[in-house]
Amino acid sequence: MKKILAEKIGHLVKEKTRLEEALHLRISNRGKEFHLEGDPLDEYEAEQVINAVNFGFKMDIALLIKEKELSFNVLSIKNYTKRKDMSVIKARIIGTEGKTLRTLEQLTDCFFEVHNNEVGIIGHPERMKVAQEAVVNLIRGSKQANVYKFLEKHQIKPVIDLGLK
Repeated sequence: MKKILAEKIGHLVKEKTRLEEALHLRISNRGKEFHLEGDPLDEYEAEQVINAVNFGFKMDIALLIKEKELSFNVLSIKNYTKRKDMSVIKARIIGTEGKTLRTLEQLTDCFFEVHNNEVGIIGHPERMKVAQEAVVNLIRGSKQANVYKFLEKHQIKPVIDLGLK
């Protein structure tokens, strides 16, 4: 049995039955505490999904963690810069009308969310490292065009199975 504290309980309570079916476990809550009962692997994945929803991701995207075996990671902006004006750094990451975030999502096949002084990323573990490095480069002041070139250079090529043994 695992216990999780959640801030955004409204979304979780509304979608409780959907979460229980998708995550294959029993969820009970008392106030902001959520108790998860089930297989330990399912509990871990459910914790990741609830943390993603709590961070600000939509429920459908957070459930991809379980369905497609994605991982959820949070980067703190303060760990990578000494600057005090966090709004400027967050604006660099988001871009004009969200264009930078959309481009990052297309180039990395990951989902991004900016909340307070943190950036949340949901994606495949192989692509997560490149996505994190791109965000860190933006935080440290690299131009968006240079980050896009970096991402294009480090695209993961799909493995083609020719059926040969």
